[in-house]
Amino acid sequence: MAEADSDSGTRSWGNWVVTFATLAAPTTFIGALLLYFGFAYTDSLYAYFGVDAATLGFSTQEYALRSAGALYVPAGAALTVALIGVLVYYAARTLGNRGAPPPPWARPVAYAVSACGLVMFVLGVLGGFAVWRAGAMDTPLLIGGGLVLVVFGRALSFKLEGADYPVARERLALALVATLVGLSCFWAVHAYAKQHGTDDARYLARHLWLRPAVTVDTAERLYFPPRQVRETPLPVAGPPQRFRYRYEGLRLLAEVNGRMFLIPEDWARTGGGVLVVPANGAVRVAFRSD
Repeated sequence: MAEADSDSGTRSWGNWVVTFATLAAPTTFIGALLLYFGFAYTDSLYAYFGVDAATLGFSTQEYALRSAGALYVPAGAALTVALIGVLVYYAARTLGNRGAPPPPWARPVAYAVSACGLVMFVLGVLGGFAVWRAGAMDTPLLIGGGLVLVVFGRALSFKLEGADYPVARERLALALVATLVGLSCFWAVHAYAKQHGTDDARYLARHLWLRPAVTVDTAERLYFPPRQVRETPLPVAGPPQRFRYRYEGLRLLAEVNGRMFLIPEDWARTGGGVLVVPANGAVRVAFRSD
């Protein structure tokens, strides 16, 4: 009896472990994707200003939060395309299950979908080998979308005949196609996240007035390119002061881990670097809004 109870307890724990693994694995995978795409977006955003994302030192939670803006459009587009595909698929299945022959145009349409997918796939492969000048997202979208259309067109042709799909002899090929489509989706979203980061950086550079204005007082003189930052020597009369120079015309680019990354407010016109100052008593910082 004790042995039976032990076996029952072992099976119960085993069931809990399987259940936990089933729930945790997708969550961990999604979290890793959010972290990866958030880093790609952030790295592209700050690289435009000459700052490496690793230098900033954002936390994993911050990277995951920053991935949201880079995933809205790809996720929305993928869901919209999937909805259209499902509607067309069920329409084809309804035509195939009526018992009557499908319309004469239905079968050529299914073949045309597969043919278009094959052309897209070939163009994507050629773009990947630089045969033609493909954009960052062109190659993965053509490869992945082409493969999806090839399989979708074949599934439509089967359903129009009232037959089941997939057939057993094609399951291995479908598994390989699914792997390639998943890789292409990952590739395309990564390219979109980086492009989205660059686009946001360009917009921010042209609208730095959206960032808080910063005035910095320092004990030692700082050196900036001419006419980028306004320097004002502080008066030395009266009680002794530790801060001798005041700098205006700066904007807060980021504040991470006790460090402020400051950028000249006319950076888009004059260029220049990014000033990193500690957020402690070494400098005196004042913020203002315009």
